[in-house]
Amino acid sequence: MSMQPNLEAIHAALATVQDPEIHRPITELGMVKAVEADNSGAVKVAIFLTVSGCPMKDTITERVTLAVSAVAGVSSVSVELDVMSDEQRAALKTLLRGADAREIIFNKPGSTTRVYAIASGKGGVGKSSVTANLAAAMVDMGLSVGLVDADVYGHSIPRMLDALDAPTMVEGMIMPPTGYGVRVISMLAFKPGGVTQPVAFRGPMLHRALEQFLADVWWGDLDVLLLDLPPGTGDIAISTAQLLPGAELVVVTTPQMAAADVAVRAGTLAEQTHQKVAGVIENMSSFPCPHCGEPIDLFGMGGGQLVAQQISKVLGTDVPMLGQIPFDVALREGGDDGRPLVLSHPDAPASIALRAIAERLGMRPRGLAGMSLGITPAKH
Repeated sequence: MSMQPNLEAIHAALATVQDPEIHRPITELGMVKAVEADNSGAVKVAIFLTVSGCPMKDTITERVTLAVSAVAGVSSVSVELDVMSDEQRAALKTLLRGADAREIIFNKPGSTTRVYAIASGKGGVGKSSVTANLAAAMVDMGLSVGLVDADVYGHSIPRMLDALDAPTMVEGMIMPPTGYGVRVISMLAFKPGGVTQPVAFRGPMLHRALEQFLADVWWGDLDVLLLDLPPGTGDIAISTAQLLPGAELVVVTTPQMAAADVAVRAGTLAEQTHQKVAGVIENMSSFPCPHCGEPIDLFGMGGGQLVAQQISKVLGTDVPMLGQIPFDVALREGGDDGRPLVLSHPDAPASIALRAIAERLGMRPRGLAGMSLGITPAKH
């Protein structure tokens, strides 16, 4: 004999369902419109979507159906979808962002998000590949990670992390797509012409774009925020220091001396911007010959150590070598295919080096120790 399922148990089940974009319970977000159950065990659940045509509506429907089906006495579940009103969306925005939605949350007192700006002196050193793999490795470690593709002209992160979906807009708030659990925002989302459309921005527009990435995107409660900076010491590097004064620089170079000389400049910019340099990563380092096992220095040797030493000398602090990532063509292939090497080949020497760096950066305790406060002695 069938009996009507307990409505409290159904609501408890719905409280376990997380919105796939906001990653908070749908009950907490005001997304449950109504719940009905009859004596046959048939349950109807009405859900408010944040916007019409929400790309995650099928996922939400599946999660609700699965959770409610597990409740005792439930024989069937039907999900009806509705759309939030403007007032409901405004209330949701206030719930998520507070009254001042334009504030950069990472600058709030008490923020525990570790912010790393991944920089390089020149292009072609594999900085974006390193950044994408560090992000994927950190998520695999159990951290909540966001990634800003701050290389506005040369954005490549969405492909590398297979985060090509368009973000959802809720009352001017941007809900970023995810790739392998990493929340990703890039200029790609704002170009009607897609990946081939060039970005013709002057300096002030670059600053505004980065500000929008930081202030208008709903990042949630992140453990780590990574920024993939463009090469060099131009507008975005300076804007990053202005918009995120607590961000620490991570400099990527290759072992080649010509690359190392240029990479030093990316790190010593911190002297002017009053930032801390968390360390140096040497990418495309030596790798064992597949035939004899002897190390091959395809891109030279010693560049990373030179960069760390010279930045340390200029800044007067000990800037460490965070790691040396051996050259592996699969690292590049994984970027092209949207499959990070640290996940597809976790035992590869390059993956082991990347994971060690991710643990070193991702598990560091936050604090003021060693962090520049941006103050200088007064001149009398």
